[in-house]
Amino acid sequence: MTTEKFNLSEKFSLITEHWRPKVGAELNGQELKLVKFQGVFPWHQHEQEDELFLVWRGSMKVKFRDRTVELAAGEGLVVPRTVEHRTLADAEAEVLIFEPALTRNTGDKVDAAFTAPNGVKI
Repeated sequence: MTTEKFNLSEKFSLITEHWRPKVGAELNGQELKLVKFQGVFPWHQHEQEDELFLVWRGSMKVKFRDRTVELAAGEGLVVPRTVEHRTLADAEAEVLIFEPALTRNTGDKVDAAFTAPNGVKI
């Protein structure tokens, strides 16, 4: 753990791919993950973990089976554990995700194109 400040814009500038979260900070067994969204992510759920999405730049949607929630910069949403969802972004969006350390981004699914390695730090 470090006591050095960090700059979100600088960290996001290091990310060159979509849907591959990078750990920007760690605290109390949680990770702050930075990720760029563009396109449509697969349906999934997290059996043990709640997820908090906070949009830094751009906009995104969280789709549930019965509704869709649109998020703009500065807006966030908590997806409770066991709730099936997927994320979408028409244009590139920069998003912060807060969740327990080593949470698989595709939850209960493993997908060759979308499942990202855990613990990749920037």
